[in-house]
Amino acid sequence: MISQKQTVVGRALACAIGLAIAGVLTAGVGSLLAQGQAPAPAAQSTTTRLEIAEGTKMSYRVSEQFVGINFPSDAVGESQTVAGTLVIAPDGSINSSLSKLTVDLRTFKSEQDQRDNYLRTRTFETEKFPQAEFVPRRVQGLPNPFPTMGQAGFQLTGDMTIKGVTKEVTWNGVATFTKEQVAGRALMNFTFATFGLTKPAIGRLLSVDDKIQLELVFRMKVSSS
Repeated sequence: MISQKQTVVGRALACAIGLAIAGVLTAGVGSLLAQGQAPAPAAQSTTTRLEIAEGTKMSYRVSEQFVGINFPSDAVGESQTVAGTLVIAPDGSINSSLSKLTVDLRTFKSEQDQRDNYLRTRTFETEKFPQAEFVPRRVQGLPNPFPTMGQAGFQLTGDMTIKGVTKEVTWNGVATFTKEQVAGRALMNFTFATFGLTKPAIGRLLSVDDKIQLELVFRMKVSSS
């Protein structure tokens, strides 16, 4: 016959064993959950500075129609006098007060000197407005923290000023990242009327399309602080 004392001891022992098993199971489940949970990405804590480097160029492209020719052709001009800096805050936003890109409109060169001269003197009036300026305001698609490898598409929106007229525009582009450099290309479209520009009227030129496409091929040095 089991005594009352043995019964009490047995119950206590069973309770202790149960608590120990529960503790082991709880620890095991917690360990499994911890192993299956990916660590949260570290927030960017530094400011990233991107500075235009050698090899950067900007070009325009516009469709033209000449007298006696049944198909349009593209006028293409290019400038390598692009300068400026983009400053990206730790939260991934653009610091607009420290960021600006410029291009010297006097240096655009195409295959026709007559066109180039008209653009300088009439379309852009470079004696009064020698540069075009772009001040970025916001960016979409750029990973945060700022990447040191890989590729990403992006949209960079800001204020473009040409011939004293400022309008909001958006560049659509793709960039490749390394620790020391960001390289890529971006496109943006606008019309002559957007900035009050005069269409070229030279020689046998019959008509010029309203749309202008700008392309920026860029290389930028990366530094952080």
